[in-house]
Amino acid sequence: MKKIFILCLIISSAAFAQKPVPAKQQTESILLTGGTAHIGNGKVIENSLVGFKGGKLTLVSEAANFDAVKKQYDKIIDITGKQVYPGFIAMNTNLGLVEISAVRATLDYAEVGALNPNVRSVIAYDTDSKIIPTVRTNGVLLAQVTPRSGLISGSSSVVELDGWNWEDATFKTDEGIHLNWSRMFTTGGFMAAAQGIKKNEEYEKFITNIKKFFADSRAYSEIKDQKEKNLKFEAMRGLFDGNRTLYIHADNVKEIMEAVNIAKDAGVKKIVLIGGNEAWRIPEFIKQNNIPVVVERPHSLPARAEDDVDMPYKLIPILFKQGILVSIDSDGEMSPASNRNIPFYAGTAAAYGLTKEQALMTITSNAAKILGIDDKVGTLETGKYATLFVSDGDALDMKTNNVTLAFIEGKNIDLRNEQKELYYRYMNKYGLKIK
Repeated sequence: MKKIFILCLIISSAAFAQKPVPAKQQTESILLTGGTAHIGNGKVIENSLVGFKGGKLTLVSEAANFDAVKKQYDKIIDITGKQVYPGFIAMNTNLGLVEISAVRATLDYAEVGALNPNVRSVIAYDTDSKIIPTVRTNGVLLAQVTPRSGLISGSSSVVELDGWNWEDATFKTDEGIHLNWSRMFTTGGFMAAAQGIKKNEEYEKFITNIKKFFADSRAYSEIKDQKEKNLKFEAMRGLFDGNRTLYIHADNVKEIMEAVNIAKDAGVKKIVLIGGNEAWRIPEFIKQNNIPVVVERPHSLPARAEDDVDMPYKLIPILFKQGILVSIDSDGEMSPASNRNIPFYAGTAAAYGLTKEQALMTITSNAAKILGIDDKVGTLETGKYATLFVSDGDALDMKTNNVTLAFIEGKNIDLRNEQKELYYRYMNKYGLKIK
């Protein structure tokens, strides 16, 4: 029995040794030299200097003045021939809230009930998730952690993908409320062909309930000194003074327009559309109301039978070229592991009409603007946090993306993960050369 216990300790210690340890605060200043810097706002510096001290960018420039600035930095890293990018941002994800979809005990993304604006996803965020390191490996360094279920599922927060606990990881707390708009028509699920499309008999009831809840919430928010606090209405307060964003999850044209109009009439200041499969049909309405769009799962089938087969691939370029602020949600209702493919979804947008730098904006500066954190991250500009990474090749191309260095607020991130460990283990077992 004693031997078994000792063996278990050895195995668990070995497994723990492989787990990435949260990074320490930056103590020495760093200068990256010779790499191609993709700023994240459409600009590129071919031969660049990127320097950072105390977790913030202090230099982003051409390498011509290297001799003049090199003495100002403690450590110089030559990245000639490599690419440097601002950290990618995962939108509308349950990363850290779901570990194994088939194991209920690892699911912590939904609450019972229909109206739960007071539910805070960030307190359930698990920094020990094994999925998070695999996502960081492809350059995703921040995430909007979002609850699911119900009509109003709760509030999302922005986290950094490094930290000992959710308090360490939190970057922006409770920045938005998520409203799941009901469908006007149902399709009968897998039996759609047999049952056809039917009117949702509960739709009008949904509209009535939502209007009443927003009206009550607004009335509550106008009372300055509340003696008795209502947690649900307290959570909604920020929607009416502009401190929080209302994220409307909707796809159909009529649903999008009705949702936006009802929210505007209720006094909501900031609105973002998530999903938006048919947003390309009403670009003027979206621009008129200044609504950013977070396109959900762009590697999907078309929303309608009459749409082009590649419409999901073209949707982002279409919206971008219409002047709409657009970003990408790779997660949707699927596994959070899909977030590791975010750069490649942006690469698809580049293949269907955007330039590489425009596609990059959708997962960096555009995402930061939507989340209201563009003054701190999203681009490589002096004064912003040094949240960035270095790749051997094009980060939007799955064939060449190979992240070798990553920093979150200047902290050097451990890029090991369980998948990499298994790769090295079995490559060595069979005597194969590791590239």
